[in-house]
Amino acid sequence: MNRLLLRLWHVFLPVTCLAGLLMARAALAAALPGPLVETDWLAQNLPNVVVVDVRSDEDSFTKKARAGIGGMQACGAGGSGGAAAVSGHIPGAIYIPWDQIRADRKVGDVKVVGDLPPKSAFERWMTRSGINKDSAVVITSLGETPQDAVEAARLYWSLKYYGHDNVALLNGGTAKWASEGREIEYGKSRSEKGNFEAGEGRPELLATTDDVQKATGGGAQLLDVRGQEVYLGLTYHKEFVQPHAKGHIPGAKNFPLTLFVNTMGPAATFYSPQQVKDVAALLGVDPSKPTIAYCETGGQAAVAWFALHELLGNKNVRVYDGSMNEWSSDKSRPVVAMKIE
Repeated sequence: MNRLLLRLWHVFLPVTCLAGLLMARAALAAALPGPLVETDWLAQNLPNVVVVDVRSDEDSFTKKARAGIGGMQACGAGGSGGAAAVSGHIPGAIYIPWDQIRADRKVGDVKVVGDLPPKSAFERWMTRSGINKDSAVVITSLGETPQDAVEAARLYWSLKYYGHDNVALLNGGTAKWASEGREIEYGKSRSEKGNFEAGEGRPELLATTDDVQKATGGGAQLLDVRGQEVYLGLTYHKEFVQPHAKGHIPGAKNFPLTLFVNTMGPAATFYSPQQVKDVAALLGVDPSKPTIAYCETGGQAAVAWFALHELLGNKNVRVYDGSMNEWSSDKSRPVVAMKIE
């Protein structure tokens, strides 16, 4: 009898211990305080979150830069150390290449770039990055420029689209973390494979070209997040927009990316919800109205979506993923130039 009990003990003890470890790991997952977290909070909760760092340049993640960190000064000049240069990463952060969270497709003869990747491809990259179904994910980026904020917000929107709600952005990214003298690591990231599963997608977060065409006749508010010189049609990005499409989609209001993100400091940080509301009032934008945000390829639009949908709580905001890249693929679609609406 004693031998039988001993055998049963040896059989069930490992299973019990494993279950206990899994429960303990789940219990350790941090409760994110909101869609935007600050560096102080992350420093206190670093062991209990998965930090993913999305960038275009892996060398800046793995290697130490020669130049020091310098805030942006008036007229765009760098500090005494030259242009701002951040390198390395937050301890334990997992590198995600910017190009791997976007995909290209053909619309007629035009290549539409930077779209939301298919479910299977997105799921594969998230599992490679060590993200589990229940992971508390904090997204960071280089954090120096508005484009860095774009990369972080775009990954955030993509995770939300595919059903992962336990996610936050690090305000100011790695640049803010480093500017405060916090620990920085170098070298390639390492992670165990996660069990992340992408959902079928949330259509309420994504606008199609048909949705945008309907909005030009009224209903949803169209928000152009590009610079005013592009909105007016003074210039255009040739790699994304067809020559006939200089300007903006009819009825769209201009709310440039740089009015969502403050770059006059050691890092690119989001303006407060109240500041966004105040700017919106000046631009004739209603931040509580159903809105479709667009830009060239859907990246900058994710920043506007994050500010309005996540920070201001307007749950009727969508990203036009194809943006002007797709809109301009058909010459019959109208464009307005040299007019502020």
